[in-house]
Amino acid sequence: MRDSCERDRAATNAVHAGMQPDPSTGAVMPPIHLATTFERDVDGGYERGYVYSRQGNPNRSSLELALTELERGVACAAFPSGMSAAFAVLFALDPGAHVVVADDCYYGVGELLEGPLARWGLRADFVDLSSVDTARQAITQDTKLVWAESPSNPMLKVCDLAALAELAHAQGASLCVDNTWPTPLGQQPLLFGADFSLHSTTKYLAGHSDVLGGAVVVRREGVFLDRLREAQDLAGIVPGPFDCWLTRRGILSLPARLERQVESAQMIAEALHGHPAVTRVHYPGLADDPGHSLASKQMKNFGGMLSFQVVGGETEAMAVAAHTQLFRRATSLGGPESLIEHRASIEGAHSQIPRSLLRLSVGLEGTGDLIDDLCQALDAGLST
Repeated sequence: MRDSCERDRAATNAVHAGMQPDPSTGAVMPPIHLATTFERDVDGGYERGYVYSRQGNPNRSSLELALTELERGVACAAFPSGMSAAFAVLFALDPGAHVVVADDCYYGVGELLEGPLARWGLRADFVDLSSVDTARQAITQDTKLVWAESPSNPMLKVCDLAALAELAHAQGASLCVDNTWPTPLGQQPLLFGADFSLHSTTKYLAGHSDVLGGAVVVRREGVFLDRLREAQDLAGIVPGPFDCWLTRRGILSLPARLERQVESAQMIAEALHGHPAVTRVHYPGLADDPGHSLASKQMKNFGGMLSFQVVGGETEAMAVAAHTQLFRRATSLGGPESLIEHRASIEGAHSQIPRSLLRLSVGLEGTGDLIDDLCQALDAGLST
């Protein structure tokens, strides 16, 4: 019953949080406030709350409030992309800080840490955070931040968020969880002790493959939140009003979209699991998946993303992707259209992803049609 009530609350927040009718017109949907500057009161103050759009905007406030409510946090900082949100979190650390990062994290975060932020002075160790023992050995008194993904991209490893939070906090470090894949309707990391829940809102939250965005929700106020606000205010790393409006509009339909995507992903994973041309399916919703038991405890659903490995290697995987008709060969995820991607070739020559692996973002098409599409692509691709 409690889980059902929590799901209902999240779905209600997706519709109502930050979405009060416009006081001047009664419009149910808020208007887009394109103004860059706001009028001062006669006494010189800003009692209406807004000064300059870099510092704050009504559409951004609406989005940040919604995400705060969805993640059960205390505040949110919105950014113009998921990568800018990641940059803001990492740049908030002091030079020389040590970061422990999941070894299969999103490759852009790895490039950020090994490129510009290494020049800034951050030190990063990439380890398997799905192993609590490995995490324990990697987190030291010099560690200031642990960066986790659960499930991870694209191997769908599941991390014990509560255990990672405990290990990080014992050393005076913070835990940041990239929650883009599960969404707040599938997982709420802050309730397990994480300090920051990060999103590429481009994906499931906006939900229509038409707007970039990012956000960080925090568990408590303090210096770190102040530094995120500095990135917005002083560095001007902010999303535009229309982008915020589009993202908030996308969140309205997130409960319905995600429910369909999760249901289809489970059925697709089960169908691929028994296919003779598939050697491995990575999806925590499968009973024999290594992360199934843990995911069942800390996730509200198993998500709309999965990956699978085909017989052979890169040539065979690329051939399968080339023969899909409904699945589009494109990067990104979380939109209404189903996507297929050969992840290793996207990440480049140094990628540690198996060359036989294909990643799927399950959309809103008919589940049977998607299964048929994958089966015919496997037959056609592996027979050439």
